[in-house]
Amino acid sequence: MTPEEFRRYGKQVIDWIADYQEKVEAYPVLSQARPGDVLAGLPEHPPERGEGFEDLLADLDRVIMPGVTHWQHPSFFAYFPSNATGPAILGDLLSAGLGVQGMLWATSPACTELENRVVDWMAELLGLPARFRMAGPGGGVIQDSASSACLVAILAALHRAGGGTAAREGLSAQEGLSAREGLTRRPKLYVSSQTHSSLEKAARITGIGAENVRVVDVDPATMAMDPAHLDALLAEDAAAGATPVMVCSTVGTTSTSAVDPVAAIGEVCARHGVWLHVDGAYAGVAAVCPELRWINDGFEEHVDSYATNPHKWLLTNFDCTVMWVGDREPLIGALSILPEYLRNAATASGEVVDYRDWQIPLGRRFRALKLWSVIRWYGAEGLREHVRTGVRLAAELAGWISADPAFELFEQPRFGLVCFRPRWEGLPDEEADAATLALMERLNASGDLYLTHTRIHGRVLLRLAIGGPATTDAHVQAAWRRIGEETRAGAAGR
Repeated sequence: MTPEEFRRYGKQVIDWIADYQEKVEAYPVLSQARPGDVLAGLPEHPPERGEGFEDLLADLDRVIMPGVTHWQHPSFFAYFPSNATGPAILGDLLSAGLGVQGMLWATSPACTELENRVVDWMAELLGLPARFRMAGPGGGVIQDSASSACLVAILAALHRAGGGTAAREGLSAQEGLSAREGLTRRPKLYVSSQTHSSLEKAARITGIGAENVRVVDVDPATMAMDPAHLDALLAEDAAAGATPVMVCSTVGTTSTSAVDPVAAIGEVCARHGVWLHVDGAYAGVAAVCPELRWINDGFEEHVDSYATNPHKWLLTNFDCTVMWVGDREPLIGALSILPEYLRNAATASGEVVDYRDWQIPLGRRFRALKLWSVIRWYGAEGLREHVRTGVRLAAELAGWISADPAFELFEQPRFGLVCFRPRWEGLPDEEADAATLALMERLNASGDLYLTHTRIHGRVLLRLAIGGPATTDAHVQAAWRRIGEETRAGAAGR
């Protein structure tokens, strides 16, 4: 493709995206495709000769679009938002156009140094401790997802628990524990029942194993981790000869957006010498608003690593997770490997950051460009306005639910997620749960909105997550009206 062809087709693609953003509300939110529909519209074999880009755009409309669930639809309430905005899309386009591979500072100094600056901007916007800044002992890095951030945090925690033996002697992190202690000690990871499933997956990947993941009790009212039970488990495991390695607390759980008491959990971790990672994937960005910075309680004193996703609620398209550590040495010690072909003068000088040592893969995209674009376009004021709009709309919806005797609100929302259920008077719990799930399926099949569900104390709750950049009061009002109509129709049909 020549530069002139790229210019011509590139304009068509930009126009296509702009048209899509304008008309996204006209699509059914949830794709109506059945399994195999998209495959049936695609040739079984690749073309022998190259085809015109017009043909690809035509097939995009004909084959691909019917199989798309529209995450940017203003009535997409199913999962936490996955914002895609103009500035972020253009920043991603610039990244793709430059084609930078930013594994080392030397392979593109701008890729590294812009990221250095942007993660510090984010730390300032969220009010994070100074030790998380690049000038301090720690620093930040853009990962692809919070799942990767959790995995990296576990590796750093294992390395620290092993006294750094693994990196110095070429041992695995778990072998490092054995070498330091003179015996095999089982590493343990601590989560709650509300912690994201990526932690169990990370335990499997790192060799800790799912059987060594300890589940801490939660407060039955708030679903937040119980520090007293955590304390008891840590003491019990240490006495039994195991090695407590890492605790993961959450700010805004996936199920109900519960917030663990990080300060109290941090005090427990400090007494036992255990790494504390905080997963703020969804709600962490809410700290752009000063009135929501209470979610950072305990960060200054106790948190070893922290991650949040601008690609959820902060107007930046996937993938973009910012992770910070209070001390970068265990992270780099766990992940740094320097073969001869990567050696260079800048790395040897010790004056630069090589982000290959802060992540699992060697290669990395220029993700900082899109976050830079978003922050510069919206400014702190615009970011705060977006978060506050989601919080306000969720609070209004919660008020309507509380005022309707046909529904039950789980808990007053603090962010943009509202959890609730119909009361289904007269039905046993099991039948009521089945009726709630059936209601959700009918609503989603209508194409008017998209919800998901969770289970708390064995009972089904509907989840309605607000935070899309195009979602307005009218969309939330329409969703609530549709839910009420469908609920009443379902009750009348029993």
